Amino acid sequence: MPIKKLFVAFLITTVLSLPSTVKAQNNTPIIVQVNKPIAEVQPTMWGVFFEDINLGADGGIYAELIKNRSFEFYQPLMGWKVTQNTFNEGSVLIVNREEKNTNNPRFIRITKEAAADTLGITNEGFRGMGIKKGLRYDFSVMYHQPTAGLTLHIELVSMAGKVIGTTTLKPAATVDAAWGKAIASFNATDSSLKGKLNIWFEGAGKIDLDIISLFPEDTWKKRPGGMRADMIQLLADMKPGFIRFPGGCIVEGHELSTRYQWKKTIGPIEERQLSINRWNSEFTHRPTPDYFQTFGLGFFEYFQLAEDIGASPLPILNCGMACQFNTAEVIPIDQLDTYVQDALDLIEFANGDATTQWGKVRVQMGHPAPFNLKMMGVGNENWGPQYLERLKIFSKAIKARYPDFKIVNSSGTDPNGERFDFLNTELRKMNADIIDEHYYRRPEWFLANAARYDNYPRNASKIFAGEYAAQSDHTVSIDNKNNAETAIAEAAFMTGLERNAAVVNMASYAPLFAHIDGWQWTPDLIWVNNLQSYGTPNYYVQKLYSTNKGTNVVPALMDGQSVSGQDSIYVSAVIDKNTNDVIIKVVNASANAINKVITINGAKKITPAATVTVLKSNSVLDVNSFATPEAVIPVASAVQIKGSKLAASLPAHSFSVYRIGMK
Repeated sequence: MPIKKLFVAFLITTVLSLPSTVKAQNNTPIIVQVNKPIAEVQPTMWGVFFEDINLGADGGIYAELIKNRSFEFYQPLMGWKVTQNTFNEGSVLIVNREEKNTNNPRFIRITKEAAADTLGITNEGFRGMGIKKGLRYDFSVMYHQPTAGLTLHIELVSMAGKVIGTTTLKPAATVDAAWGKAIASFNATDSSLKGKLNIWFEGAGKIDLDIISLFPEDTWKKRPGGMRADMIQLLADMKPGFIRFPGGCIVEGHELSTRYQWKKTIGPIEERQLSINRWNSEFTHRPTPDYFQTFGLGFFEYFQLAEDIGASPLPILNCGMACQFNTAEVIPIDQLDTYVQDALDLIEFANGDATTQWGKVRVQMGHPAPFNLKMMGVGNENWGPQYLERLKIFSKAIKARYPDFKIVNSSGTDPNGERFDFLNTELRKMNADIIDEHYYRRPEWFLANAARYDNYPRNASKIFAGEYAAQSDHTVSIDNKNNAETAIAEAAFMTGLERNAAVVNMASYAPLFAHIDGWQWTPDLIWVNNLQSYGTPNYYVQKLYSTNKGTNVVPALMDGQSVSGQDSIYVSAVIDKNTNDVIIKVVNASANAINKVITINGAKKITPAATVTVLKSNSVLDVNSFATPEAVIPVASAVQIKGSKLAASLPAHSFSVYRIGMK
């Protein structure tokens, strides 16, 4: 080898062998100019998007433990098992009264001819029932019994077949065709991850049963028939600015007959009409034939949840189009009035007083005060001229009655391409309030697009980053993981969202929840089983942003430029006028630790003691799990400021949030 080449090879080898903290250095400081605010951060900036996917509602945040409680699944006894020692024809029947009750037509009829016979029914729950030792469980059932004669023995049974809780009911006779309601409460004597419920019938006689229900006492805010508290607490801890509901693709439906219809989700539980969940058969790799929507979690409960966690409600309504990937079914324009009226009626339901038709319904449901609905999405991931034609009709009608009401408009399924370009152009011509952009891409895309909004117009339509998640494998892959690499890539991208708060007014990761035994899509922000829930590394990124939102964006520059990938570093900064803090978010996306000087300009005085919260891991492949739910979590520590300078130590593949007081 020639001497010159040998020397070059020596230099390369020497550089590569240097410690990572040496070879990654760039002495150019990051300058944060706290006295030059460039945009307000909207209260809605960081939020959550809920969709009933992955057993997100029934079997998820809706705490009901009985699956198919009213026998309305297309297989009426799905989730149930009949046990009897003597076969008697007609001892268990499903009766359909559709002409008399179209919303809840079916019920189960139990006939026990002889007291000595054994007859019972068992419910398996949603991939089992999570039972907690010492907790009270509230059982209820609607029933019709012309003559009293049967006693119901209710049992909780563990995975090992052990009875771990029991009570009895002796329903009284009901008058004529009237239905009664029987209730009983009892405590569990042990815990079980996948328990079940038995109902044994003692005596002889006939009884009709419907809406067989079982709830734990520890629901969110202890509301009877409420939501699963640990899952909602994870949302409340994020302090989200908004909650988008109820989806997602379930808004569209596989076809229009299975679209989400909000009016069918309010009022008494027994009058809410069940619907198949469109994720029931969407993916052959995760078939879920038992996935339905009972709507015990309906629009009233969604609004109530938003109020509980301090988030603005963002409902999404069908625009007269089913999922274009499935059927592309549309309602004719001359029949769109019903859909538009649903939108107008929803605003009245949320905000109207007791003198209005739909405001009165809300008041009667127990919420006299308005929910202060200020925005609504029309359509979800819809596209093409047929969408725009329908959107214009909705927009005209809503704005005519509520001029200040904001409408979220779909830009389709992808962040680029002909479909996106067409919609983006046309929506801006319409002066659309908010354009909803979605991106499910590899981590590299998020790193490369952190500057996506740097050149968007400041005084035009605003952006809602409505659905995004870095895919460790590829979109719609069962191998996608919520690992540290995807979380850090999202954190880097979010510096660009925050830096461009003049353009981006809202953002939310998707999907939100996934049941470990019932998911259809991954990755997901929060994972649950029947007893536990944990946040992923991606969850902690979202939480760090939403709990460190600030009020105003300020410049954070390196060499006079926004820091968006130089030396694999990504930076955004905000001030919080309420606390007088400057909050600096820094992502090091490289495999090397980096030391950086951050200089704070424009503050009269800086508090020398500050805090830094760091999310990092030993490997980019690290994930949280039920066994190790805190493998990758943020860790806070104290840092010292010398004058106006902060010596920032940025670990490899890390996200750091510095919070510094100013006077």
